[in-house]
Amino acid sequence: MHRLSHRVRAFDRRHPLLWDLLLTGFFVTAALNDFLGGGWRNINANPDVPPTWLLTTLTLGFSVPLLWRRTRPVTVLLVMLPLALANAWTGADLQASLTLLVVTFNIAVHTRLRTLLCSYALILVPIVVDGLRYPAEQGADQSIVPQMTRLAMVAIVGISFRTRQEYLASLVERAAQLEIERDQQARLATAAERTRIAREMHDIIGHNLSVITSLADGGSYAAAKNPERAAQALTAIGTTSRQALGELRRLLDVLRTDPSGTRPPGAEPLGLDHLGPLGPPGVEMAPQPSLTDLNHLIEGVRSAGLPVRTTIHGQATALPPGRQLAVYRVIQEALTNTLKHGGPDATSTVSVSYGNGGAVTATVTDTGRGGTGQSNGAGGRGLTGMRERTALYGGTLESGPLPDHGWRVHLHLPEETPQ
Repeated sequence: MHRLSHRVRAFDRRHPLLWDLLLTGFFVTAALNDFLGGGWRNINANPDVPPTWLLTTLTLGFSVPLLWRRTRPVTVLLVMLPLALANAWTGADLQASLTLLVVTFNIAVHTRLRTLLCSYALILVPIVVDGLRYPAEQGADQSIVPQMTRLAMVAIVGISFRTRQEYLASLVERAAQLEIERDQQARLATAAERTRIAREMHDIIGHNLSVITSLADGGSYAAAKNPERAAQALTAIGTTSRQALGELRRLLDVLRTDPSGTRPPGAEPLGLDHLGPLGPPGVEMAPQPSLTDLNHLIEGVRSAGLPVRTTIHGQATALPPGRQLAVYRVIQEALTNTLKHGGPDATSTVSVSYGNGGAVTATVTDTGRGGTGQSNGAGGRGLTGMRERTALYGGTLESGPLPDHGWRVHLHLPEETPQ
């Protein structure tokens, strides 16, 4: 039954005019059958028989306007109302007048409550006229009160139907809105992921290329006088390159795996698999670097020719991985900028202090050329990435030249706020 009702409503939505013609044709046929078959005489005890032309006019007037009952229900009521008064005044009491109930239902469905109340009052007029003019001819179900009650029940059914339609429409609208919001959230998440990947790739490539450039410059200088030193530089370049490729491969794996960490069926590699293994087994799935890898980072910078002195206060064991990665990348970017812009005689100092509740402070200073060259590098994507990482944990980042010469980057992440 529910499936049949759904099909009928679907047909009505696709072909509203055809459905209106079918329903109007049904009421016209029923009204004419009542008139021509003498059905009206069976319920009418009035001895004065109205003329045939009047009965025909009333019959068609009560049925044909139903074609517009949904598009103009109030207009249909105003057309039928004089006919209903004539039907009551002459005592014809045609059963076709019951089509006023259909009009009442459509007024309840398609108009405001105030319009429905006014229409209800207008329809009561012929009912009262009929009851007062021919009281003796009124049956138990044709008196004023039962007809008023019947009309009120039809109006209530119409209001319930309209309420249900509005509720379903609101659900559809809400579903559409949720779908739009879902798509927007997906686009925002995609943009955020692209930004994160771009930031990671900048840090990885920028740092390792700076190290490789410094090693290559030192190796070419030492090739003529110290071949052993040049060979060490080449070895360090190979090691740094493999490390950079390994980090890039882990990063790009994010783009081709689902949240469970497996590659979707049919997914193709992103172009790095032909390089072969990049290190020991399992290196592709290694975690992001943390502060425990800070010594390894600094050793790589030292091997590139930048003397670095470190000072560590406390331990990073209780620091969440996200905060460790943020601090690691900031230090990495600061050292990369020193390699790029500090000059051949620059030195660097890294100081890290761990506090309670995830608080951490890191300061990187150098004795390079000052703000002229470094400001260009730090003012680009590198400084933006450092600030984004710091802001993610509610921290502060200060970056600028020192009074005499050199550059200073100061990071502070406050204690974690309990959620």
